[in-house]
Amino acid sequence: MKVQRFVIRGHMLGADDPKLQEVLAQIYDTPERPRCLCVADGVEMYVARHRRFVIKRMPDSGSAHHPSCPSYEPEARQSGLGELMGDAVLESVPGQIELRVAFPWTRIAGHGVSHGEPKQAAEVVVPRRRMTLRAVLHFLFERAGFNRWSPAMAGKRNQGVLCKYLMEAAEEIMIKGVPLAQRLYVPELFKESAKGEVAGRRREKLAVLRPRDGQTPLALVIGEYKGSEATAHGRRIWIRHMPDAPLLIAARSWERIERVFAPLFESWDADIGHPVRLVMVALIRARREYTYEIEAASLMLTSGHWIPIEGVHELPLIDALVSQHRPFVKPLRYDARSVASFPNVLLLDAGPTPVPLHVVSPFMETKERAEKERAIAACKEDAWVWWTDQPMPPLKGSAGLP
Repeated sequence: MKVQRFVIRGHMLGADDPKLQEVLAQIYDTPERPRCLCVADGVEMYVARHRRFVIKRMPDSGSAHHPSCPSYEPEARQSGLGELMGDAVLESVPGQIELRVAFPWTRIAGHGVSHGEPKQAAEVVVPRRRMTLRAVLHFLFERAGFNRWSPAMAGKRNQGVLCKYLMEAAEEIMIKGVPLAQRLYVPELFKESAKGEVAGRRREKLAVLRPRDGQTPLALVIGEYKGSEATAHGRRIWIRHMPDAPLLIAARSWERIERVFAPLFESWDADIGHPVRLVMVALIRARREYTYEIEAASLMLTSGHWIPIEGVHELPLIDALVSQHRPFVKPLRYDARSVASFPNVLLLDAGPTPVPLHVVSPFMETKERAEKERAIAACKEDAWVWWTDQPMPPLKGSAGLP
């Protein structure tokens, strides 16, 4: 499907129709809904507003679209999102999402943590899933569309695009009653000629960290990790496009981050011949005026095109699909203990249903490998499998991959 088409008030309009904005303005905040025509009966959608009107899919309707449709979304069970839906991810109203998270949004001075339990319990609270920083990072990248690829995206992904779409995704999300967009900073594309203006907008955005009434608000920073350096009191962490505003962290805390995420840091030294990025999400507070300190952090690998990956073993497939101009979706881990049961990639242009692509590395742990083999067996004849110690097999609907 080259251009997404909709039926609105009995009229057919393409996504590139110059009259579309005018028509969407007429039905915005009304019960009328556009229908996407990617399948025979159409799929109901809704109208949102992000400085301009946008047609978006209804909750839990992504898999009803044709795989070639820009509004297609795999079923949540095909990624780590399935474990969180309805518990940590709530969307009772289209376009209004509540995330329940495992990290704090505010620090309160003088409040300690109570220990032990009362002798006589008044109630038993059922534990609920809560999202880690990594899960929130994955959710934002998926909502912003960075876990999917189509040939039209070639050459159009840069820091400015990353900032724009992550911030737009955050506008629909609430965390602990606070709009995520108010507490999220994604560096804009840095330009030396506009250094002062960029810094001024960053300070204005992060003014939300100023303490109020004994409470210290926290915020998230998402950006590409550039490096770190030792100081007399800890470490400076540098994020690309923030050359004049390091994030500070205690030396011991940074040592722990390096241990936990050692495989990701080592990916920079891997002999793979493919570009790789290391993206950081940091929960920060203001230590002093205009001084930002990391409270917690997580890291994620992406390809050079900002497509999240689980490890460097996936990069040859991802980059081959991009060079072959094949549209696909990358299922994400979120907080799942294992990703072996999920497809590494879902290919979207090989028929009326997405084709699962599985990658098996000889460096997999025994349990992960066994689970991946069970997932492959469940696919039966539909399985496409690449054992990375062998040549990559050809893909359905393709002349083959190098």
